[in-house]
Amino acid sequence: MDLGIPVARRTIDTSARPDTPYLVDRFGRIATDLRVSLIDKCNLRCTYCMPAEGLPWMKRSEMLDTGEMIRLIELAVRELGVTNVRFTGGEPLLRQDLVDIITATSELPRAPKTSLTTNGINLGRFADQLATAGLDRVNISLDTLDRETFHRLTRRDRFDDVLDGLRAAKESGLEPVKVNAVLLRNTNDHEACDLLRFCLERGYQLRFIEQMPLDPQHGWDREEMITADEILRMLGEEFTLTPYSAERGSAPAERWLVDGGPATVGVIGSVTRPFCATCDRTRLTADGQLRSCLFSQTETNLREPMREGADNEELARLWRETMWAKAAGHGMDEEGFAQPSRPMSSIGG
Repeated sequence: MDLGIPVARRTIDTSARPDTPYLVDRFGRIATDLRVSLIDKCNLRCTYCMPAEGLPWMKRSEMLDTGEMIRLIELAVRELGVTNVRFTGGEPLLRQDLVDIITATSELPRAPKTSLTTNGINLGRFADQLATAGLDRVNISLDTLDRETFHRLTRRDRFDDVLDGLRAAKESGLEPVKVNAVLLRNTNDHEACDLLRFCLERGYQLRFIEQMPLDPQHGWDREEMITADEILRMLGEEFTLTPYSAERGSAPAERWLVDGGPATVGVIGSVTRPFCATCDRTRLTADGQLRSCLFSQTETNLREPMREGADNEELARLWRETMWAKAAGHGMDEEGFAQPSRPMSSIGG
């Protein structure tokens, strides 16, 4: 399977860039939300994410070590205006120094809000440690409430572990506990209302996510994708949904009050309802590559300059230039759109 190598970022003319330390781009957006992919490995094999045999994983020498990772997060917070850090993967709970990285992040002056996206399998064992380290909240993936469907989707019999992880997160105060669900046609699309009812009863916040073209198999089919409109129609058969009045800002999820509230449900329509115009995200991969967008075709290598002795001023310059070059949108509706060469597990959610 050819995963490809992203093209290195071209030199960008920054003569028109405002004199600001922050991560501004040419369209007036400012990136304050850093997504940090800590590892590309995962202990599930979800059918829409990777093949049954897994993928060629990064070598340890290619990945940022603990000190390198902390240095770049500190740079982003201290010098570049980042106020939110989300740790992703792969499965971030597979990284042995996760607690150390979270602790260092939470102890920074003007510490950012921190969150973790996980499949929940190991969360039952680590929730208390993560909370003590300073993690604020978690997002947990759960696409189905049926044990057999879970096994078929993930190719692993770990359904009970995810439920344990959800409970442990709430008991440890990692709230709000958000549940991310992807609906697949003729697989779990009949469970939309069941998933919402499950979350309402337990005080979790449910967010449905449109399936995106980020699988290494390149099996994504727009015609088969369950759209945001379809999800809302399904939910509307059993619940009364009204638009949430609070300002959405840069949040990826459109939210609706359920049966008058206060509980809400969110839908992230990345494909059919893109929110690129308000995007405030910048991305760092486990191997030290900067990405301005989930769907970028280019990357900026911070790992090699850092290992060759670059100071923080030089790394900050590279980061600012990368974000200045950010495209207006992901371009999924444009002719010639190409799926990123990296799969989701390598980019981070």
